[in-house]
Amino acid sequence: MTRATVAVLGAGAWGVALANVAAHGRARVPLWAHDPRTAQALARDRENRRRLPGLPLAAAVAPTADISILHEAEIVLAVTPAQAIRMTARAARPYMRDGAAFVICAKGIERDSRKFLSDVAREELPQADIAALSGPSFAADVCRGLPTAVTLAAHDEPLARCLCEELSTKTFRLYRSTDVRGVEIGGAAKNVLAIAAGMSHGRGLGASAQAALIARGFAELMRLGRALGARQETLMGLSGLGDLVLTCGSAQSRNFALGEALGRGESAKDAAHGKLAEGAFTARVLVEMAHAHQIELPIAEAVDAILSERLSVDDAIEALLLRPLKAES
Repeated sequence: MTRATVAVLGAGAWGVALANVAAHGRARVPLWAHDPRTAQALARDRENRRRLPGLPLAAAVAPTADISILHEAEIVLAVTPAQAIRMTARAARPYMRDGAAFVICAKGIERDSRKFLSDVAREELPQADIAALSGPSFAADVCRGLPTAVTLAAHDEPLARCLCEELSTKTFRLYRSTDVRGVEIGGAAKNVLAIAAGMSHGRGLGASAQAALIARGFAELMRLGRALGARQETLMGLSGLGDLVLTCGSAQSRNFALGEALGRGESAKDAAHGKLAEGAFTARVLVEMAHAHQIELPIAEAVDAILSERLSVDDAIEALLLRPLKAES
């Protein structure tokens, strides 16, 4: 059986990992980098030395800075940062085939418009079928061929089924869903909650506090999901609870690492150490959404207040501990 042609937009760690996944059973998978120098380095070194040292590109992966390669793709994996999805989709539009699948592999919400990324992509790519891929996954694990399971959602169930069949491998398993919004909420909210978990760890608050924070953070994710029409089973699945557990417990998560640095006393300006943490962009958006729907997200609000330097970490912890006692919900 002939496999669908795939191209990957974005040559960071996750883009390289997904290009390697797509290379299974395919003779060529273009991997587009916005910066020509990045494409040249990948082609020369056959690895992303900065993000994934020692983990080579699959033989079929073809780095390029020419976005016109999308002419040949039936499936496009968009793996640029969340805040760049609109720009990426706009650049892709002249070259996308009618009916090609545009699969969003970033996790976040567009900060200025407060729009979910599937809505952004649909505005910019009316000719494409939009889908979203999200779940508990670290790029290095995927590149090493370690077992990983994620969710792929599309409003059209046959499309979701087809994409899962085309992109799954022996060690990279995709579960399908038609709850695009639920998958997007899980991916966006868990980044913010991972910052909070990192702060707890960096402050040395202990394993008991960490467990409580994850549980109460998941309650906030569920609360937001219900308000925005997500399905409960989606939020309790790989792209919700699964991703939350992973990113709230490992310094491999950039969001957790950012929070950990904040917890150790670094300033919001310095704590990222030059690495992109999507939760830093998403925290304010979640708080605004919560206010609009009259729901409480105290942990997300605390993260936003710390990132904007309206509260110190210690003051935020005290404010959370002094909240009125109430029934668990």
